[in-house]
Amino acid sequence: MLVASVINLTNPYMASMVQGSEALSKKLGVPLKIVNSNGSSQTEISQIQAILAEGKKVALMVNTVASSDAPPIVNAVKAAGGYVTIWWNKPDDFDPSKVGNNFVAFQKHSGVESGRCNGEELGKALNGKGNVIALPGVLDSTTSQTRVAGLKDALKKFPGVKVLEERPANWDQQLGFKEMQSMIAKHGNAINAVWAADDAMMLGAIEAVNKAGMAKTVKFASDGLYPPTIKIMQSKADDIVGETFHRGYMAAAIGLYTAYQAATGALDVSKMTPEQRYGLFKISCVTPATLTDFTKYDADIPGWIDTLVQNGPFKTEPVPLVAAGPEKLP
Repeated sequence: MLVASVINLTNPYMASMVQGSEALSKKLGVPLKIVNSNGSSQTEISQIQAILAEGKKVALMVNTVASSDAPPIVNAVKAAGGYVTIWWNKPDDFDPSKVGNNFVAFQKHSGVESGRCNGEELGKALNGKGNVIALPGVLDSTTSQTRVAGLKDALKKFPGVKVLEERPANWDQQLGFKEMQSMIAKHGNAINAVWAADDAMMLGAIEAVNKAGMAKTVKFASDGLYPPTIKIMQSKADDIVGETFHRGYMAAAIGLYTAYQAATGALDVSKMTPEQRYGLFKISCVTPATLTDFTKYDADIPGWIDTLVQNGPFKTEPVPLVAAGPEKLP
C-alpha cells in the first residue's frame, strides 16, 4: 500500500502532492491512502500509526507538519516493517543512514536557494532601496528557516533594502491575509515589497494589499509558482517579480516512488549513495520572462509520471537530484 501524508488540503502545494500521489498510484496499480494532517502533528502521527496497525506492507511519503514529527513517524514505520521517505522537514541530526533502511531517504529542494532567488529579484525590482515584509511559514520548519536565511543572504547585496518586519503565517493563505492587514495598519506606505516563504501566504498578502488600495505600489516574491500565481504573472501585472519552480506532484511522486522501490526490493537501500539518502533536488528561479519554460510540465502530469517511472526518482527533469544534504546556512 502507498501512503501520502500532507500538512493540509487547503494549500495548493499540498493539493498538488495529493495529485502526484494519485497519479503514481494509478500508474503502478497500487492502492493509496491519503493522510490529511489538518496542520496538526498529533493528527498526522495518529493517522499514520492507525494505518500501520492494519498490518499491510506500506511505502510512505510524509510531508511533516513540523520537523520534530519525523522521528516518531520513522520509528513507527520501522517497527511496522514499512518504508518511508520524508519530504521537506526533519531535525538536522536525524540522518537516514544512521536510522536504518526503513527510513529510505530525506528529500527536499534547497530552501537557501529559493530565498536567494526571490531576494535578488526583489532587490533588483526595488532598485536597491526599500522596505520588505517577510512572511515565513511555520517556525519549527527547516524549510521556512532556510528560505528566510536565503532571503537575508541575498539582501546583503542590496544594503538599501531592509526587512521591516517578519511574521510567520503558517503556510496559510487566510493567515497571510490577516497578518498582512495587521502590518499595513502598522507600517502603511512604508511597505515597498512582500516576501513570503510560499505562495499561499503571498496570495493572502496580495489580497490584503489590494483591499488597502496599495495595488501596483508593492512588489512580491515567493516560492511555489501556484496556479493563481501563474495567472497573475500571465496577466503581465508587474506585482510578482520572483518565483521558484518545483512541484508538489513531483516531490510526492519522487518520495513515494523511492519508498515503493525500497519496499519492493527494486532499490537496495544499503547501496544508496549519501546523496540519494539525504538529497537536495533541483530548484529553478522563475521570472515573468521565463515563466513558460516551466509551466509546460503542468499540462501533462501523467506523462511526467511515466518519465519518472522510466528514469527513476533521481534522474528525472526538471527536478533531478543535484546534491547531498544537509543544507548549509549562509
